[in-house]
Amino acid sequence: MEPEQQPSQEISKKAAKKEAAKAEKLRRRQEAAAAAAAASGVAGVSIDSPDPLAANYGDIPMEDLQSKAISGRVWTTVSALTEELKDRTVLIRGRVQTIRALGKNMTFFTVREKGYTVQCVLVAPGIVSSQMVKYAMTITKESFVDIEGLVKVPPQAIKETSQQVEVQVRKIYCVNRAAAILPINVEDASRSEAQIEKSLETGEKFVRVNQDTRLNYRILDLRTPANQAIYRLECQVSNLFRQYLLDEDFIEIYTPKLTAGTSEGGAAVFKLDYKKQPACLAQSPQLHKQMAICGDLGRVFIVGPVFRAEDSYTHRHLCEFTGLDIEMEIKEHYSEVMDVVDRLFVNMFDKLNERCKKELEAIGKQYPFTPLKYLRETLRLTFEEGIQMLKDAGIEVDPLGDLNTESERILGKLVLEKYGTEFYILHRYPLAVRPFYTMPCPDNALYSNSFDVFIRGEEIISGAQRVHIPELLEARATACGIDVKTISSYIDSFRYGAPPHGGVGVGLERVVMLFCGLDNIRKVSLFPRDPRRLEP
Repeated sequence: MEPEQQPSQEISKKAAKKEAAKAEKLRRRQEAAAAAAAASGVAGVSIDSPDPLAANYGDIPMEDLQSKAISGRVWTTVSALTEELKDRTVLIRGRVQTIRALGKNMTFFTVREKGYTVQCVLVAPGIVSSQMVKYAMTITKESFVDIEGLVKVPPQAIKETSQQVEVQVRKIYCVNRAAAILPINVEDASRSEAQIEKSLETGEKFVRVNQDTRLNYRILDLRTPANQAIYRLECQVSNLFRQYLLDEDFIEIYTPKLTAGTSEGGAAVFKLDYKKQPACLAQSPQLHKQMAICGDLGRVFIVGPVFRAEDSYTHRHLCEFTGLDIEMEIKEHYSEVMDVVDRLFVNMFDKLNERCKKELEAIGKQYPFTPLKYLRETLRLTFEEGIQMLKDAGIEVDPLGDLNTESERILGKLVLEKYGTEFYILHRYPLAVRPFYTMPCPDNALYSNSFDVFIRGEEIISGAQRVHIPELLEARATACGIDVKTISSYIDSFRYGAPPHGGVGVGLERVVMLFCGLDNIRKVSLFPRDPRRLEP
């Protein structure tokens, strides 16, 4: 791919000062809110007064949290709290998201578990005492609580929670308390850009939590409904990839991430010392998955980390990401690999839309997007056809060069307009822009038996037929500036008889990002690693 523009690596002092001021303002606001909550509506009730219902609330002792005993109690998940449970007593565990007092004897609070929320209410006197209400008000946001209560169905819809029932609390115990002052508020981190903009118009002025702040406090950011959904959907992508290939007679293999040479050439590798020998982190499992084919494993796939040391400061590049790799014998033509990719991803998209409706809805609430458009049989265009479409649209591109990011986006729009799909394959790329192990085309040595796959105008997959002739492989590696000695075991594996074969490399995070129409790959990387970030 053509190099991306690299923005400045330094955050300006002015921007840093602005962020610090924002954080301090938020801290003071939270501190004031916590102090007000501790005193509001329950003044005059002594938490130390004798209470006959004292056993129904309190902090759980440490010894009871050390796997002391198995009680046999039955727990209900917050997501399972529906009208079917009306008038039934349930036991739930979750985080306190919000607390609101209504007078001195009534408190509402929202409990959240894995992105699902339910309204809970304590009303005194009766089965709840005033002391119990006051105790509940001392529980800090994001603390874990156990609640036993009766499920009721309010006459009106509850706008603030995902579950349309209410739990009338009988018992409440704090499992673990969160700090009184949090660096970011999960509610703030859960709002859409449209909600924030609307608040500015109405004067509410919701806090906008920017990306760096989210990543600095990723543990809190992960608790938002959208993030809960993103990583459940990402899990499904990996599972669907794996299951489809197993059903197609592929086997999963596990390749080393420490290598003596570079797997694709170039200097963009993380170098390290390996027992006084020079080594690097694998740019891909490319060489080893090909060697597995030479070892007669036939069809293989890999799910694992991939490391790239490029200084790419873009919305779609990471220094470490999860690679989904395939390698397979081919009988006659590299289109056999494209056939597998076609069926695999159409099946994946179908299953995601079918199985992940709730997750897609949660993601769309914070990050609105339109469902991906794709065909039952994936569109295939040659590179030359793609170039011609760009030229016809007035875009000048090098016919033997690679497409840059902007050209890819424009071509994606043209393809959507003409063919009605946002998922397509572009094949027969120029040989000069492909890795050394790519097989040249038989009819024109300037082109190669290779392809890229695109979603919404961005590349997610690179694939090709591989060179399996050792002499040609050696010549191609030398021409690409690779020291053949560092990959001698790889080249030697083809000297013992190798079948024609091909494969693909897929970026898991890019698939999720583009399927969900997200604008930055860091939104779908649990703890992203880019040129600026090595923690948390």
